[in-house]
Amino acid sequence: MIAQIEKRNYTAEEYLELELTSEARSEYRNGEIVLVTGGTPDHNDISGNLYVVLKTALKGKTYRTFYADQRLWIPAVSLYTYPDIMVVPKPIELQTGRTDTVMNPCFIAEVLSKSTQNYDRGEKFLAYRSIPSFQEYLLIDQYRIHVEHHVKTATNQWLFSEYDDPTVTLTLRAVESQVQIAELYENIDFNQA
Repeated sequence: MIAQIEKRNYTAEEYLELELTSEARSEYRNGEIVLVTGGTPDHNDISGNLYVVLKTALKGKTYRTFYADQRLWIPAVSLYTYPDIMVVPKPIELQTGRTDTVMNPCFIAEVLSKSTQNYDRGEKFLAYRSIPSFQEYLLIDQYRIHVEHHVKTATNQWLFSEYDDPTVTLTLRAVESQVQIAELYENIDFNQA
């Protein structure tokens, strides 16, 4: 769920200063600060499931895997954000003058919620595509088994696939890894009210 704070234009420096003392995470969208509230238990489990799969699969390889609290800076669109899952090749490219903000992910995953799904599929994906190192995007529905997979095939070209079958095994090209869709939804009960 996303909520707005005081409506005015902020500089990136003001945002970063506010982030140091804030108890809540927020995004910076070209001058606007948008508070990002906590997710549901299912959202958290799905993100955690993918993190564990990737962390295990990439052990000993030249990648770092981040979960929810790692800030990403996208200078082309003046966006600071916190992807649900992000894989960054080593060496990590940090924003100049910062030790807490990365800039070079090759893989990003977002768990969709009712309040963020349009943003995650649209404007946010557009922003991610402006990152030169970005090659693969996974969108995972938290309300039903449904995964949208985008893979960069060439400059300005992306291959889109979607899956509703838990027995499908996805090949993640950017990180040379595989994940079965059922692993993403481990411990999720769609029959709960």
